[in-house]
Amino acid sequence: MARRIPQLLIGLVLYGIADAMMIRAALGVDPWTVFAQGLSHLTGIGIGWLTNIIGALVLLLWIPLRQRPGAGTVLNILLIGPSIELGLWFIQTPPELWQRILLFAGGLLLLAVASGLYIGSRFGPGPRDGLMTGIHARTGWPIWVGRTLVEVTVLLVGWLLGGDVGFGTVAFALLIGPLCGVTLPLFRVPEKARTPRTDAVGTGTAATPVAAAAD
Repeated sequence: MARRIPQLLIGLVLYGIADAMMIRAALGVDPWTVFAQGLSHLTGIGIGWLTNIIGALVLLLWIPLRQRPGAGTVLNILLIGPSIELGLWFIQTPPELWQRILLFAGGLLLLAVASGLYIGSRFGPGPRDGLMTGIHARTGWPIWVGRTLVEVTVLLVGWLLGGDVGFGTVAFALLIGPLCGVTLPLFRVPEKARTPRTDAVGTGTAATPVAAAAD
């Protein structure tokens, strides 16, 4: 626990900073951020605060899907949005294209590390990830089908509202999976092995191990 809580908090804050880096690169962002950008153009509310609001609304969709949020799910909603706003406050869009590419690449790598940290802390998935797994559990559809349908929908709506779709959007879609494939095992906190229960046999000192129940 002494490792898991700091790892969760650091991961969520870094996730927001990474998102801000990719937004400031102005090369295109992931579908959910495109959606938040579009709503920001429509409402005038900051992208970070809209990320909080969207996360809370997505969490409501967990109810019919019978998903249970963890502490990480709630903190995901509370911390990532303010971290995005903080990042947008001190990060500016560079003037040169090569600088923007470097900024985007750094943001993407940092986001993969942040994902490994907060997911690896094992405090529950973020609201959007839980939505995908909930759709899978309720419908039997492969996770990639539910994810694709949801993310294409929010991408299209965000784009129509003026969200930033571009090279970065494609790069994110192609690279975030392989990058997280490296960072998730790297930062995952191992589960403690269960100690087998022993029951004394007869009046002697020998004991017979009894296998622990499966999760």
